[in-house]
Amino acid sequence: MDTEYRTLSLTRALCLPYIIHPSPWKLNRKINTVGSEWPWVIDRAARGFCLKSPAPPGPASSPLPDSSPRMLNPIQVLCSDITSLSLEPEPFASYTEADIISTVEFNHTGELLATGDKGGRVVIFQREPECKTEPYSQGEYNVYSTFQSHEPEFDYLKSLEIEEKINKIRWLPQQNAAHFLLSTNDKTIKLWKVSERDKRPEGYNLKDEEGRIKDLSTVTSLQVPVLKPMDLMVEVSPRRVFANAHTYHVNSISVNSDHETYMSADDLRINLWHLGITDRSFNIVDIKPVNMEDLTEVITAAEFHPHHCNLLVYSSSKGTLRLCDMREAALCDKHSKLFEEPEDPSNRSFFSEIISSVSDVKFSHSGRYLLTRDYLTAKVWDLNMENKPLEIYQVHDYLRSKLCSLYENDCIFDKFECAWNGSDSVIMTGAYNNFFRMFDRNTKRDVTLEASRESSKPRAVLKPRRVCQGGKRRKDDISVDSLDFTKKILHTAWHPTENIIAIAATNNLYIFQDKFN
Repeated sequence: MDTEYRTLSLTRALCLPYIIHPSPWKLNRKINTVGSEWPWVIDRAARGFCLKSPAPPGPASSPLPDSSPRMLNPIQVLCSDITSLSLEPEPFASYTEADIISTVEFNHTGELLATGDKGGRVVIFQREPECKTEPYSQGEYNVYSTFQSHEPEFDYLKSLEIEEKINKIRWLPQQNAAHFLLSTNDKTIKLWKVSERDKRPEGYNLKDEEGRIKDLSTVTSLQVPVLKPMDLMVEVSPRRVFANAHTYHVNSISVNSDHETYMSADDLRINLWHLGITDRSFNIVDIKPVNMEDLTEVITAAEFHPHHCNLLVYSSSKGTLRLCDMREAALCDKHSKLFEEPEDPSNRSFFSEIISSVSDVKFSHSGRYLLTRDYLTAKVWDLNMENKPLEIYQVHDYLRSKLCSLYENDCIFDKFECAWNGSDSVIMTGAYNNFFRMFDRNTKRDVTLEASRESSKPRAVLKPRRVCQGGKRRKDDISVDSLDFTKKILHTAWHPTENIIAIAATNNLYIFQDKFN
């Protein structure tokens, strides 16, 4: 067993995440987390997170935007026509490791945004309704609920510490008034129910106000219990715990389009779960060799097709994608399609396999394309063309000459995520120095933007940034040598229908949206 873990530690890429910035906020809702962590969570509420909405424009502002539902032109985003909703200035000058954001995810309507951090906490933001008295302002995201999802554990059998860090969050499609989400750390997946309560029952015949059973001899008359209004309470309760199914670290979870099953993937295996059954799962992919010394690749990410419940894709550290059809066999070790780009022997180097490792894979909303991210590029694949990617976008090719130093400081193992916009016409991914990149697939235009407190003032338009490798430099150009590799955008999310994006930068959460014309 020691040999297995030692081999994996050398093979799998490191995952270095992010966190939200703690700042005091006035709680305008009562938060009730059902479970053993309840007192701890309430105490943590004093260190919640608050987003501050942009101030309404002045008299010289642009005309009133159209309030009808629409998908704003993606080219506006690429031209940096983005306004920012930045975090409220905080009195804390530092942050802890537990405060680093490790995942960001919108729900299917975009009304809720969940973030997880390395401290095992989940913070849910809710988009407030647009204010009729302030028509210039769109609905802002405010803290809706916060709870402790995972606690640190210790595996005594293997003498391993299990971190509480939230690796992934996935929302389930809403079926009723309540919301459900899955969260996972390295080993355990949990299903959470998020619901609201604004009425309480009163007037029980056999119970007093504190819920204790009355003495039946004191009951002399009967009354009809009634529901009375109360302050809105957001309740978060654990409904299922899916544990003891993964030997290695869970890197992906994905909800199936049948809304009944989901899959979880670790370095060597993918398991299929039913949302209502916690004591067993079905292994559908297993790439573990008989002899661990023969291990040549690991699973880095996996996702279900958005429309076909039988299709799934998973990526590997060798840069390949495998599309599997569960109708062909119960065990999908033999893929239906293999997506692999031929390697140019002239470009082969010591770092080739490391930088070709796929860190994230996403189906497009239409289900026709795949978006992948490796260390230097983002690629779009057509499901009907396996031999090469349809499009290749250079994210930060200027780092190619610095791979040696990036290998020494372990940055070359960073796992960047990627995202589609609602119409699959624009893709987004992160970079270093708190930069994030957007690429328009139609016009082939791209832009580099920065998520920072200095440049992200309320209602401020983000200015495009440019990295200079040498020669003449423009006024606002940044030299490659001056990039800060400790500031990195690993986790991003795009609203499913609107041009609103969430960017996690270390311990800060930024939300940007289109500028109105």
